[in-house]
Amino acid sequence: MSEAEQKDAQSVDELEEDLPSTSAAIHELTRRDGEKEINRDVMALLWSAIAGGMTMSTSMIARGILTAYLPDSDIGFLFDAAGYTIGFILVIVANQQLFTENTLTPVLPFMSEPTLRNFGKLMRIWGTVFLGNMIGCAIAVWFITVMPVFDDKVSSAFLKLGTEMMANSPLEMFAKGVMAGWLIATLVWMLHRVESGHVLVIFIVTYIIAIGGFTHIIVGAVEAMYLWAHGGTDLRQAIVDFALPTLIGNMVGGTLIFALMSHVQVKSDE
Repeated sequence: MSEAEQKDAQSVDELEEDLPSTSAAIHELTRRDGEKEINRDVMALLWSAIAGGMTMSTSMIARGILTAYLPDSDIGFLFDAAGYTIGFILVIVANQQLFTENTLTPVLPFMSEPTLRNFGKLMRIWGTVFLGNMIGCAIAVWFITVMPVFDDKVSSAFLKLGTEMMANSPLEMFAKGVMAGWLIATLVWMLHRVESGHVLVIFIVTYIIAIGGFTHIIVGAVEAMYLWAHGGTDLRQAIVDFALPTLIGNMVGGTLIFALMSHVQVKSDE
C-alpha cells in the first residue's frame, strides 16, 4: 500500500494520536476528501452530479407516494416525511455528487490554503456539481411527467408537495435553507466519525429537515420543476422566490456557518 493509500485508510481514532483533538482528526479526513474531489476530472464530476440529481428525485417520489396513501393527519405527516430521506440515503451511499455536500468537503482545502488556484478549483466543482444536479433533476421530472409511471392520486401528491414548498416567502426560503445547509454539513462531518450505521445517521438528520420543512435546493428543485411543468408556478417564481434564496441559504448554512466555524475551531487547537 502506497503512502497516499495508507493516509486514505486512516480512521479518526488513528489520526487522533497525532492531532490535538477529535475535531481536528475529522477536519483532516474531510479536508483529504475535499482535496480528492476538487482535483477530479470535470466530466467525471458532471456525470456523477447528473446521476445524483436524478437519484434525489426519489425523495419527492417516495414522499409523494406515502402522502397519497397515508391519512391527511399529523401522524400521516410524520410517516410520509420519512420518504424524504430516501434520496439522501441513496445518493450518499452510492457516493454520487450532491451540491449541498460540497458546501463543506471541498471548502476545507481552500480554507486550509486560501490561494487563488484553490478558489478556482472550488468554483469549478461548485459550478459543475450544481449544473449536473439541475440537469439530473430535470431529466427525472421530464420522465415522471411524460411517462405513465404514477397514477393521478400520486401525481396530485407531487403537486401538493411543490405547492406547500412554494407557499414560503423568499425570506422563509432563505432562513429554512440555512437550517438545511447546516444540517447537511453536520451530517457530512458526522459520517467521518461513525464507523457503522451510516444509513441511520443519514435518516435521522434528513428526517429532521423533512419534518422541519427546511428548504433544500436539490430536492426542492425537483418539486419546483414538477410544479412548473404542470402549470402550478411560473419560471420567475421558481427561480427568484425559491431557487436563489434557498441556494444562498444552503451555502450560508453549510459554508459560512458550519465549515468556517469548524475550521476556526480546529485552527484554535493548533
